[in-house]
Amino acid sequence: MRYDKNIFLLTIALIGGSNATAGGIQTLEEVVVRDTSENLVGIADSATQGTVTAKQLENRPLLRPGEILEAVPGVIITQHSGDGKANQYFLRGFNLDHGTDLSISLDGMPVNMPTHAHGQGYTDLNFLIPELVTGMRYKKGPYYAEEGDFSAAGAVHVRYADKLESSIAQLGAGSFGYRRMLAATSPQLADGNLLMAVEAFRNDGPWDNPEAYGKLNGVLRYSRGTTQNGFNLAAMAYQADWNSADQVPQRALDSGLISRYGAIDPTDGGKTYRYSLSGNWRETGNGTTTQASAYLIDYRLNLFSNFTYFLDDPLHGDQFEQADRRVVSGGALSHSWAGKWGNHEIEHSAGVQARNDNISVGLYHTEAQQRLAVTRADHVVQTSLSPYYQATVQWSEHFRSVAGLRGDFYRFHVASSLDANSGDVSDHLVSPKLSLIFGPWDKTEYYLNLGDGFHSNDARGATITVDPKTLDPADKVTPLVRATGAEIGVRTALLPGWQSALALWRLDSASELLFVGDAGTTEPSRPSRRTGVEWANYYQPNPWLTLDADLAISRAHFTDDDPAGNLIPGAIEKTFSVGVSLDGERGWHGGMRLRYFGPRPLVEDDSVRSKSSTLVNARIGYKFGKQWQAALDAYNLFNRQVSDIDYYYTSRLAGEPAAGVADIHTHPAEPRALRFSITARF
Repeated sequence: MRYDKNIFLLTIALIGGSNATAGGIQTLEEVVVRDTSENLVGIADSATQGTVTAKQLENRPLLRPGEILEAVPGVIITQHSGDGKANQYFLRGFNLDHGTDLSISLDGMPVNMPTHAHGQGYTDLNFLIPELVTGMRYKKGPYYAEEGDFSAAGAVHVRYADKLESSIAQLGAGSFGYRRMLAATSPQLADGNLLMAVEAFRNDGPWDNPEAYGKLNGVLRYSRGTTQNGFNLAAMAYQADWNSADQVPQRALDSGLISRYGAIDPTDGGKTYRYSLSGNWRETGNGTTTQASAYLIDYRLNLFSNFTYFLDDPLHGDQFEQADRRVVSGGALSHSWAGKWGNHEIEHSAGVQARNDNISVGLYHTEAQQRLAVTRADHVVQTSLSPYYQATVQWSEHFRSVAGLRGDFYRFHVASSLDANSGDVSDHLVSPKLSLIFGPWDKTEYYLNLGDGFHSNDARGATITVDPKTLDPADKVTPLVRATGAEIGVRTALLPGWQSALALWRLDSASELLFVGDAGTTEPSRPSRRTGVEWANYYQPNPWLTLDADLAISRAHFTDDDPAGNLIPGAIEKTFSVGVSLDGERGWHGGMRLRYFGPRPLVEDDSVRSKSSTLVNARIGYKFGKQWQAALDAYNLFNRQVSDIDYYYTSRLAGEPAAGVADIHTHPAEPRALRFSITARF
């Protein structure tokens, strides 16, 4: 069976059968998907590649839009600041910060932002409208030729609908000032479909200083044809502002200086916008598939944070502003074709991806969001060109291989407020990929995957020579940092209604230097190795009941010796999730999910560790026929007082010693919250 990697959701067509095409390779018919999950035995190239359908997301309560990614086994989504800021991501032994090493895209548009004011790979998903998502496909590890920057741990591709089954009007209200309005419709227009959606949102949260998070979100999309032969054009607009409830020192909570939901600096906050134009075109026939995409993004963020309070400036405090203003342009072109190599069926796939970021980025010392001094300000142009090729060969009925090669060519131009930190740098990497797939036998398939990947470093770190705060010499970073991964796995659908995948994996990262956006300096890190096991299970005993359970265990450590220790601070070690979903055409429906987020080392010698957290979210709803639906979501159902995230570093409160105090800094998980919504479909 032919598997075209670029068909979104794998065309999901084990349901729909196949037709013979040129070269003797079978290609899949396009079908309307009604099932809640897809059997990927005979299709996927690894045990940790998969799809998530809209049906799987339907009864999943989401506190934040980014939590849609927790449908990917092993992914944890948290927040350490205001909800308008990008989420914190965890996967495969990584504290991914705001997106480094996890590549995320929407309809071919990259969401990760390189050389970002707040952090490399910054990925803000708050512009997502979950009701428009028709599915996601995910891949873990650096084994795929079409995946590039930030994808060493994994990649997630989200897709919006071209057409809605019915128009949507939804109103929501709930705890802590939560309010939401959504309207969406998709009328026919000129032999195509025009999708229109608008979302208005407001939430104060449980914080003593109300978050006052407000956002406006809109989508206008036109499509013609099908996912196999057609095109779509989309315009999206998102803007938001908020007050931040940043992490706070544990000693301030223990002493009663602030409450559990208090703040040290109540003037922290931010504002952002994201406007985009994008298009996708696809043509399939005669054993070939050609597709093209293009995008243009106008983005801005002004973020005010204070993590050390009065450590550097006892008079004005340590608040700083990170400002990012950029225009992103790019696109991709790929072509797949079937052929023969002797008696073996072969599928070729070749493509090229290009991206340009034109960035104005700055770091400023502020007090109550008023600028006091410029730490550094830069104009950066970052350009990449990435060709790739891969070949899938069916060697026998029970053995196929996928071999690929990817090249990434980067150029960085930095014009800094300090002339010594300006410059031009180029770098490139060539990354081989190989997957061996054995089976299927008895609806079970076995995988061996090898490959190189990478993430780019902040361009400012690639040209820096002087620390902008101290004016001391500073070391430059390696622009592109290689990662090498390996994985063995098995996937089975042996029992009716049950799908299971088990994988053992390893990922090595080269020694690298990272740009620290909070300080405007570079900081060396050490070579590292991450190993782990992942087990994902999905069971649907009947059409209205679904059960799923995922377990991920990993170990992350530095591979060199250092008296400080060899563990990687913040690296996730254990996570477990289990969920149940009940659904019918009419009447009651709902779901419940438990997520366990295990303890983590906070320093290299493991002398300080975070606590674990277990949260349960639930939804119960009722469908009044096909038109009306009511739902009640409960978050942190058992009102557990746990942390969203913990850090360990030195800060100084007013009146403390000038050297500050090393302490755990925590951002509490929100207390139990209820949200009610009523939806009309017409």
